[in-house]
Amino acid sequence: MRVLCITNHSDRPEAETIIGLKKRGVEIQVLCPESSPHFKRFSEAGVPVTHLKLSSRIDLSSIRFIRRFIEEQKFDVLHLFNNRAVSNGILAAKKLPVKIIAYRGTVANVGFFDPGSWMTYLHPRVDRIICVSEAVRDYFLKMKWLWLRFPAEKPITVYKGHDLTWYTQTPGNLNSFGVPKDAFVVGCTGRYRPHKGIHVLVDAMQYLPKDLPVHLLLIGEMNAPALHRLIRKNSNAQRIHLTGYRTDAPALQAACSVTVLPALKREGLPKVVIEAMAYGVPPIVTDAGGSHELIEDGVSGLVVKAGDAKQIAEAILALYHDPARRNAMGRNARIRIDTCFRLDKTIAQTLDVYKNCLEPILKMT
Repeated sequence: MRVLCITNHSDRPEAETIIGLKKRGVEIQVLCPESSPHFKRFSEAGVPVTHLKLSSRIDLSSIRFIRRFIEEQKFDVLHLFNNRAVSNGILAAKKLPVKIIAYRGTVANVGFFDPGSWMTYLHPRVDRIICVSEAVRDYFLKMKWLWLRFPAEKPITVYKGHDLTWYTQTPGNLNSFGVPKDAFVVGCTGRYRPHKGIHVLVDAMQYLPKDLPVHLLLIGEMNAPALHRLIRKNSNAQRIHLTGYRTDAPALQAACSVTVLPALKREGLPKVVIEAMAYGVPPIVTDAGGSHELIEDGVSGLVVKAGDAKQIAEAILALYHDPARRNAMGRNARIRIDTCFRLDKTIAQTLDVYKNCLEPILKMT
C-alpha cells in the first residue's frame, strides 16, 4: 500500500500517526513545507518527506507537481490534511486511479450552497473523510436540502491519538502573571474568537463570591478590545490575568487547578483540553461540538450548557469546594486520555480506513 500525505504545519498527533503507519509497513510519503515543525522528524523516522508549500486553494504549479509525484510514485491513497491540500489534491488527481481521503477537524463551514465546499469535502472524488470527532461526523450526516444528502459511508470518526510521555513539562510558575501562590486557578487556553465563548467565562467570574481565592488565567492571544472592556467591567477584574501568546502554554495549563473550554460552537476535538487532561487537570467543557466527547461527565470532568455563565461558575465552585473529587477527576482525566485517545488506536483505525477504501480494488487483483 502506497500512501501520499499532503499537509501544512502538522501537529504532533498527526505527525506521529504518519510515522506509526510507516512502522506498520505502509509505504508512506509526505509533502509539506520545510518550515513545518515536524519536517525533520519525518526524515529522522525514515518517512520520505518533500518540501511543498501550497500558496492558495488553487495553486497551479503545486497541482502540476503533485500530479507528477502521484504518477511517478504510483500511490494508492492520497491523504489530505487541510483545505488547501484537499482542493489542490483533488485537481491534481483528476482521472488518476488514486483513492482520496480528506481530514476534517472543525464543526462548520461546509454546505451545499457553498461553492468552495464542492471543491473540497463535497467533491465526488473524495472517497472518505476522517472526522476528528463524532460531532464533525454528525455535522456531515445532518447536511440535507431537498433530495440532497451526504453519503453516509464517507465520514468516519478517528480520534487524534496522544501519548502521555509527550506531556512531561514541569508545571509553570504562575506568580509572574500576578496569580497568588495559594490561589485556585481556572485556566483557559486559546486565541480569542467570539465562538470560543471566552467572554462567557469572564462573565462567569461575576457569579463567584469575592471572598474565594479563585483566579482566572487566560493563556494565549486575547487582544480583542471588546474582551478587555468586559474584563475591566467585571466585579472580579482583579482576579483575571492574561498571559499573552506563550510557547509554554501546556506547562501553564498544568499548573492550573481546573481548565475550562467555554466554546459556543465549532469545536472538533480541542487539543488544549487534551493537554490539560494529560497533565491531570480536570476539565470543564460545554456541550458544543466535540468537546464533551473527551470526558465522562462527572467522572473525568464536567459538561455544562454552552453559553451559560452561571453553570460554568457552579461547576468551578463544585470543584473548588471538593478537593478530593477534583483530584479524582484529574486522575481519571489522565487515565481517559491514555485509554480512549491513544496513538496506537489512531494508527490502527487510520490503517483500517485505507484498507476499507482499497478493498474493492484489492478484491479485483
